[in-house]
Amino acid sequence: MARFADYLALLKPHTRAQWSIGIYAGSSPLQMAPHPGLGEQPVLTVHSLGTIKASGVADPFMVKHGGGWFMFFEIENLLSGRGEIGVASSADALSWRFERVVLKEPFHLSYPHVWQFEGTFYMLPESSAAGSLRLYKAASFPFDWRFERELIRAPLADATTFEHEGRWWMFALEGFRQYDVMNIYHAPHPEGPWTSHRGNPIFRGNRRTSRSAGRVIRHDGALVRFAQDYESVYGRAVRAFRIERLTADEFLEHPIEREILGPSGNHWNASGMHHIDAHERGPGDWIACVDGRRTVRYLPFLDVARSRVHRALPGPSLA
Repeated sequence: MARFADYLALLKPHTRAQWSIGIYAGSSPLQMAPHPGLGEQPVLTVHSLGTIKASGVADPFMVKHGGGWFMFFEIENLLSGRGEIGVASSADALSWRFERVVLKEPFHLSYPHVWQFEGTFYMLPESSAAGSLRLYKAASFPFDWRFERELIRAPLADATTFEHEGRWWMFALEGFRQYDVMNIYHAPHPEGPWTSHRGNPIFRGNRRTSRSAGRVIRHDGALVRFAQDYESVYGRAVRAFRIERLTADEFLEHPIEREILGPSGNHWNASGMHHIDAHERGPGDWIACVDGRRTVRYLPFLDVARSRVHRALPGPSLA
């Protein structure tokens, strides 16, 4: 009887959060709104992925290269049950075409922070399920990525790197929804060696400031850090902080007194937003890729059937 009840439950509609990706624009990275040329429409959804069955796409990072744009993002693959990294291309950063999955591992990946330094493209995806922070290099940008080295042996989430005053810095979260600690690390080069900041942990138990929400940028002569606010609910808002002092011994920042992003109440980002990657195209002209979620209904038995077929069929690995 219990087994029959389990089967019956699979036939009943359930709900889940479905993440999509949109493009925002504005005169400042701190005052962004949906791009006027796109209205309230996302640019990438689960329906953009061709034959890939996914529950969402999220954590986008853009790179301008070779006269066009490339966007790297997490694909929440329904068949494998893990996050994988995909890439889309665009000539104008408004109309996007999904290209392919460029990185997958036997563990979950997300938050594919991509940047270029000294002619090399690096990717630092969230790989806390592997128990370490793993750095990848592009053997051939944007499609061919190779594991380079383990930077830090710890389950760190959403590690965000940037260069400041001749040194590399990293913000990373440890203990998501447990102790919610933000740590800072620094190194002479993106490949390390990475050293823990003397003030660690910088934040503990603070769900409004501890977890990164995108690339650190420079604006009006200062570094700006974006953070997720998930104090009451995941995806509640994105907040911004102006970094006033950052050395191996000190860290001081001040909050910008407004939410940068939040749920719209309807459309594709009705119930949450938690990421922004902002780029300056010219004076007073900023563009950003963002993510958002809405609640959708689905039938659990379809996911179970797809997963069983996926496990039965061998396929090539891109890891």
